[in-house]
Amino acid sequence: MSKQITAILIGAGDRGADTYGEYALENPESIKFIAVAEPQKTRRKKFVERHKISEKNSFESWEPLLEKEKLADVALIMTQDQMHYEPAIKAMKQGYDVLLEKPMATTLKESKSLVDVSGETGKILHICHGLRYAPFFSIIKSIIDSGTIGEVVNISLRENVSPFHYAHSYIRGNWHNREKSSPMILAKSCHDMDILLWFAGKKVQRISSFGSQKFFGNKNMPEGAPEFCIKGCPAEKTCLYNAPRIYLYITPLLQIGAKSSKGLEKFIVKSVLKFPKLTNLPLFRKVKNYSEWPISTISTDMSWEGKIKALNETNYGKCVFKMDDHDVVDHQVVNIEFENQTTATFTLHGFSNEEGRTIRVDGTKGTIIGEFLASGDNIILYDHLTNKKISVRKTGRLIGHGGGDEGIMETFLKSVKSEIKHDVMTNARASLESHLMAFAADIARLEKRVVEMEEIR
Repeated sequence: MSKQITAILIGAGDRGADTYGEYALENPESIKFIAVAEPQKTRRKKFVERHKISEKNSFESWEPLLEKEKLADVALIMTQDQMHYEPAIKAMKQGYDVLLEKPMATTLKESKSLVDVSGETGKILHICHGLRYAPFFSIIKSIIDSGTIGEVVNISLRENVSPFHYAHSYIRGNWHNREKSSPMILAKSCHDMDILLWFAGKKVQRISSFGSQKFFGNKNMPEGAPEFCIKGCPAEKTCLYNAPRIYLYITPLLQIGAKSSKGLEKFIVKSVLKFPKLTNLPLFRKVKNYSEWPISTISTDMSWEGKIKALNETNYGKCVFKMDDHDVVDHQVVNIEFENQTTATFTLHGFSNEEGRTIRVDGTKGTIIGEFLASGDNIILYDHLTNKKISVRKTGRLIGHGGGDEGIMETFLKSVKSEIKHDVMTNARASLESHLMAFAADIARLEKRVVEMEEIR
């Protein structure tokens, strides 16, 4: 029987508790959490209870946890962006192997330092670039590596963020201000830089980038809009960003669910979209009681009253056009040239009709076109010689980065057990290059110039 890995968790939020914590509960033979550090009392208490952690191993912050003698085999660090570097450095020096949420750090210097300390201590440091483990992307990678489409000439990747997601995370949420978190191209799209790097198969030579915050701010604020949407806004029926629409009636999520391949789910959500009062009936009540992301982040009280309170008192209830310190881009393009002369374009924006990524890979012999959307994924391969169209993959609704979250956890644990120590796709050194790409894109956008990668390596 394989050894059970013991773990400490720093940050019991959406990623820490709801993603990797749930993995541990579903795979108790593989990993067990024995300590947690989380500042929010309700979240900390819930995690302690669910994982049967001793009260002496429950902490409000990471510092006292990492001041103790080493308690476990590994540390999972799932804090906010600005709080990744210090606990990761301390944990590796304490002897922990570390799984660290992306981005690995918010500065170039700290990112490089993490890689150096991993090498100096000999401790494993993996970054949560879970997309490499999602079947959608691994299938495309296997097609590229097989030579079926010949040499890769150009890759076009788009990260299409829906309005409700952009508003939730990048206006009202923790990533609305670059100084308090990190640039959006790093916070959201180091995933995508990593995929482009992986598919191209070579390091980047140079990068240019353009983008801005085009739409938000007072210039587009509805006339007469209150500070909090729930106070009664004249534009509540036409505003995509109306807080009750997103957090109480979950209209954007229902619109995604309406495309479900599951018959009952589609029937329920379409019915509620047409007749909202159906949520008072037993069959439809789970819509009203929905408490997963993004609702789970607005409050620890998931009752109707708790949600109302959050929309009256927190940023999640505020008018998106009145968030004065919101300064991250709402659209950005990145142009990339790799060392093998492959070129790539990447587009990030917050105005998509459907959440997800779309990709086109053009080679000398064929083309791959893929959709990695909330409603499902789809890969089509075109052969240039025969002009044949081959459907490679088509699935239903995606969860957990399309299977990537589970994949990265399994690989991390195998690596800790030394089963595949030298064959890991998301070790710190591999992930550093994608972070350098994001930093270069940010510099290129702000300074309006082409960045040669050797400048920052």
